[in-house]
Amino acid sequence: MFKQIRTFLSLSTLAAALLTATPAFAAPTLEGQVNLNTATVEQLELLPGIGPAMAKKIVDYRASKPFQETNHLVRIKGIGPKTFAKLKQYLVLKGETNLREVPKDELATKQP
Repeated sequence: MFKQIRTFLSLSTLAAALLTATPAFAAPTLEGQVNLNTATVEQLELLPGIGPAMAKKIVDYRASKPFQETNHLVRIKGIGPKTFAKLKQYLVLKGETNLREVPKDELATKQP
C-alpha cells in the first residue's frame, strides 16, 4: 500500500512539474516565407518537420516538375496532410524566400 501511495505521489509531482515548466525543446518561432520553387535545401530545412532528406526530396521533385500550387507538396512521399498543415502558412510560389527563426530576445521585445 505504501509503495502505491509513493508511486502516485511521484507521478503527481512529475505531472505538476511538466505542466508548469517551460518547454526546453519548444519549436522556434518562424517569420517569413519559403518559395517552394526557388528555396535551397538549407532554407527548406528551416520549415517545421523538414530535415535534410525531405528538403532534398522537395528540390529533386521540383527539378522535374515545378510546383503549380503549394498543396502539391503532399505529392512527395513523407509529406501528408498533417505535415502540410504545419507548413502551409510559410509556403509561397512567388517572391523571395526570407524565412528565419526569430531570436528569443527579439520576440520578447515584440510582445507587449
